Amino acid sequence: ERERERERDTHKHFKIPEIAMEVVYVCEWEKRPKSNHSPSISLVCAWSCRNIIAFTTDLKNEDDDKDLSHMIHIIDTEHPWDVYSINSGHTEVISCLEWDQSGSRLLSADGDGQIKCWAMTEHLVNSWESTQGSSVEGDPIVALSWLHNGVKLALHVEKSGSTNFGEKFSRVKFSPSLTLFGGKPMEGWLAVTVSGLVTVSLLKPSGALLSASESLCRLRGRVALADIAFTGGGNIVVAATDGSSSSPVQFYKVCVSVVNEKCRIDTELLPSLFMRCTTDPVRRDKYPAVTHLKFLTRENSEQVLLCASSQMGSIVECWSLRKEGLPVNNIFQHRSPVVGEKQPMILKWRILSATNDLDRVSALALPKLPISISNTDLKVASDTKFCPGLGLALAFHDGSIQILHRLSLHTMGVFYGTSGSSQRVGDEPTIKRQRAGGPTVHFRALQFSWTSLALVGVDNHGKLHMIRVSPSMGQILDMNTLLRHLLFLLEYCMVTGYDWWDVLLHVQPGMVHNLVEKLHEEYMRQNQALQQVLATRIVAVKASLCKLSSATAARACDFHAKLLLIAISSTLKSLLRPHVLNTPDKSPGDRLAEICAKNTDADIDKVMINLKTEEFVLDGPPLQSLQQLIQWVGDFVLYLLANLPNQGSIVRPGFGFLRDGSSLGMLREMMVMIRIWGLLKPGCLPIYTATSDNQDSMSLLFRLLTKLWLCSRDEGHPQEPDETLLDECCLLPSQLLVPSMDWLPINDGVITKIQTKHQLRLQFGKPYTLPGLNPNASQRMDNLRCLHMGICPTEDSKACTRCGCVTMLRSPNKTNAMKQWEQRWIKNCLCGGLWRKIPNSLP
Repeated sequence: ERERERERDTHKHFKIPEIAMEVVYVCEWEKRPKSNHSPSISLVCAWSCRNIIAFTTDLKNEDDDKDLSHMIHIIDTEHPWDVYSINSGHTEVISCLEWDQSGSRLLSADGDGQIKCWAMTEHLVNSWESTQGSSVEGDPIVALSWLHNGVKLALHVEKSGSTNFGEKFSRVKFSPSLTLFGGKPMEGWLAVTVSGLVTVSLLKPSGALLSASESLCRLRGRVALADIAFTGGGNIVVAATDGSSSSPVQFYKVCVSVVNEKCRIDTELLPSLFMRCTTDPVRRDKYPAVTHLKFLTRENSEQVLLCASSQMGSIVECWSLRKEGLPVNNIFQHRSPVVGEKQPMILKWRILSATNDLDRVSALALPKLPISISNTDLKVASDTKFCPGLGLALAFHDGSIQILHRLSLHTMGVFYGTSGSSQRVGDEPTIKRQRAGGPTVHFRALQFSWTSLALVGVDNHGKLHMIRVSPSMGQILDMNTLLRHLLFLLEYCMVTGYDWWDVLLHVQPGMVHNLVEKLHEEYMRQNQALQQVLATRIVAVKASLCKLSSATAARACDFHAKLLLIAISSTLKSLLRPHVLNTPDKSPGDRLAEICAKNTDADIDKVMINLKTEEFVLDGPPLQSLQQLIQWVGDFVLYLLANLPNQGSIVRPGFGFLRDGSSLGMLREMMVMIRIWGLLKPGCLPIYTATSDNQDSMSLLFRLLTKLWLCSRDEGHPQEPDETLLDECCLLPSQLLVPSMDWLPINDGVITKIQTKHQLRLQFGKPYTLPGLNPNASQRMDNLRCLHMGICPTEDSKACTRCGCVTMLRSPNKTNAMKQWEQRWIKNCLCGGLWRKIPNSLP
């Protein structure tokens, strides 16, 4: 006790940075609906790994006084005004929201025991429908979780300088909560009710739902708060309390199994604990209610966080489950021990740390970043001032937020609220500020992003606040260290497939070039197999980064064009079939790539002779339906070559391809493929407007493209294009009409507008656009089907939340070849972003 008090005293004078957190945007309701201001209605908020946020409010409609607390509001962080409000059908206040591991499905539960599973309609982030559900009639749900799928990563700060992604982000051995035949994890959810029931629903592969309920223990009691965690062995641990700080916090082991096509639940009582504040004579009756109960992480059932409160204040305690030797009675200590006999061990909860008296806590957020907390990792994190994943956030009724270290509970950073002043912290252990007149704006729901670089809060007026959280908690870092921290988290997002929007919040325009170069260097150090897996993802990350700076905007166009090029190349090659049934070692697409790489001839017909043309035979309709993709390839080659002499000091779109040997080789392969298909179906060839009737445009472009490819195919030692090639490219505009390439539309998201220190004020339902921008003044393009839709298209469209790419919602094509192309981006954009439906009047 004395050591803890001494340690706490040394941190009383800990200098808390003033710029650890800052608001980047606030989104409010346009009609300013009334708030119930009912403390009994708890607001909930959930943030998915794909940066979709679901939240509830306690608002009432001003017009008809209709209660809106049964609605679920869903936004993507890049377009927060585009809110989708679900009339959920819940009859009571929603008490829990929980995303699955993929971020594509949402669970909601209410005070009547109803649980609903929501999924996207047509893969649109702003259209949702309830697909399945379960219920425990009249029994309010207090805790809810998806079953664990057995995937767990550990992020090692100590290895952040390693060249191997496998060392930085290691896979931890972890068993799923329940497995199907072959070890595949079974999907489902688990909930705890206020009467002490645990209910499980399992999703069978057929789509049917298996449900069962069981009491947590024989003597059922009221459960006011509960939380759910998972063990590496596949078990589930439930923590529960009746809400009184003088009562024990109980822990239960829950095992789920399927026996004879029926769900079975087995429960077992585990060691319990009493909060230390109730045993302290000074604080015994000071904090009568337990208001928050959370495991520190969902994969760690051995550390729990408790918050006890009164009307005046709160106290937070962190407990850890440890193995301890069981003391043996003196009678048995002197007998001769049996060989190999070990001292009996028991599990016991021990307090790890506790705070001083705090202001009253209104909300709590725990980090999702799975940072390793070994001694070495913690030391390196401390030395390099790497803080993501180490802090938990507490929101207070005075409007402030504190970030505390998840183990020691020492203050790492402070946010004084939207109306608070940034005065320095003195020696007072409790951070306070002067309250303004009237009810104080404070957060009633709080959630960390998946890299812990952002916080979202819903206040008591229903406004949504997006808060940028410094990776060093405001401590001054040199540029190289800051870049290393951001690079580390971008690599983590790349490996896991999580969205990296919250990392971009911290990237300033001057950092973009260095980050892109360093990311490419790290990627090139990985083995060939991993490079192949991450090939498109790294291009998407680079494109997102380059959009943040006007100096690199042209490179963003190149990266998006590369994503389209890779996808078109893969689709066209996949249409090829071997002529004979006994398939050789290599597919026709692989043989095409190999022959084109070896044959450096600039004559397209000579390259074509070396190929088995019977493998390229396709029916007429599929070829004709692919014409717009083939036209894009032809136009792109012409655009690159015609702009080769113009690429000087100003970087223009297309510059990135001039030294990219692999992309130029890909274009060369497609030109050969298109030439062969043109012999079968001349109507599928790209159309060029030539000044001469006898001009063989494809042959001319292939010859120039081959010369450019020969200069850059050795990416380690690229050569400059010779004068002859430049002269011939200069003549191209006089021989062929050079098309204007349709690059992506202007991004209408917020990420490029929140790099300054000024916060954006937004309204739900009212799009934020750049001043003077008229979105309807130009032709609309279907960026993936390469079709013109006109200025006022009648077809419904969808846009990517990440890159802004626009395409028609429903396919106008009937052929299998085009359906195969469209299947590549039906769920996500080529860059990995989510789709959102857009009105016809918007870009």
